Amino acid sequence: MIILPEAIISLGSNLGEKEKNIGFALNSINLIPETKLSKISNLYETKPLGVPNEQPNYLNCCAKIFTELSPQILLGALLGVEAAMGRERKFRFCERIIDIDLIFYENEVINEKNLILPHPRAMERAFVLVPLADICENMRFKNIDFREVYKKCDKSLLIKKNKYI
Repeated sequence: MIILPEAIISLGSNLGEKEKNIGFALNSINLIPETKLSKISNLYETKPLGVPNEQPNYLNCCAKIFTELSPQILLGALLGVEAAMGRERKFRFCERIIDIDLIFYENEVINEKNLILPHPRAMERAFVLVPLADICENMRFKNIDFREVYKKCDKSLLIKKNKYI
C-alpha cells in the first residue's frame, strides 16, 4: 500500500456566494492530478482582521489532502484554482472570491521566496486553528502540535456555520 504525502490547506471567501465559492474551490482541488481531498472541516464565519477598508465577513474552512505533488507544484495548482475563479490581488488583505493557503505539507520546513512552510501566520489565526482542530486528531498534524496555541487563540469572533461534508 502506497501512503501519499498529506497536506493541510485553508480556504476563505468574503465575496459573492461564499459557500458556493468554497465548494467550487474544493471540487476543483479534488480534480488536481494526483491530489485527493481527505477531510473537510466545518465552515466558520469570521470578521476580517487587519483590513484597511470595510469588508464583508469571511467564510473559512480547512481541508486535509493527499497528494503526489511536491509542495511547490501543489502551491502552483492552488494558485491556479484561485486564478480560474477570478481571484484578484488588488492590494494586500483585499476582499476575495477565494483565498487558498498551503498551511502544512507533511513535516516539511521550507523558506523560499514564494513558499514558506509551515505557513508563517497560521498558528496566530483562529480562522485557521479552529477548522484545523476539526480535521486533525488531538490537535496534531504530523509532528506539529497546536494544542497550546489553540487554547490561547481568541475564538470569540468565529461563528460555526455548518459541516461542509
